[in-house]
Amino acid sequence: MDTTEQISGLQKGQTLPLQRDVAAISIPFGKTVTLPEDSVVSVMQAKGSTVSVGFEGRLYLIEGANLDALGLEALPRPTLPEDATEEQIEQFVWDQLRTCFDPEIPVNIVDLGLVYGCRIERLISGERIVTIRMTLTAPGCGMGDVIAADARNKILGAPQISQVHTEIVFDPPWSREMMSDEAKLELGMF
Repeated sequence: MDTTEQISGLQKGQTLPLQRDVAAISIPFGKTVTLPEDSVVSVMQAKGSTVSVGFEGRLYLIEGANLDALGLEALPRPTLPEDATEEQIEQFVWDQLRTCFDPEIPVNIVDLGLVYGCRIERLISGERIVTIRMTLTAPGCGMGDVIAADARNKILGAPQISQVHTEIVFDPPWSREMMSDEAKLELGMF
């Protein structure tokens, strides 16, 4: 069974002991913290290449490269070959964004309609800076920092990308009409 199947096989509420200390993104603050080895975590959501877990009354996001701490096979960090074309780099960015999920919603942020745009700038030095323009489902949603940190960590796997900036905007405001048909089907909104 590959890691993707292992992730999708995790059940909400399933408890797992951590096999080692693990870096996790705190929800909703988006800060990286270390969860200690032998702690027991509860699976909240397992989508894409990340697992959201509960520990001591708080939520955390564990990325694919750290899944071995949950007893699963770690996923290699996504990357691109050094000689990737501009089109391949842009596709890589969009592919990584499709592996990012709001920890409370089982639909990726692209299909959910949260990503308004992505700009890749190439500097004179050859470095590339990615700017992601996105929104949240509501102005008071506290998941923006978590989603931004997850996207940034995944996109920075490409050696051609030196920085990722996430710009949270609320104009235009998000609405259900921005969701893909697949997202609406997943959430039962048809």
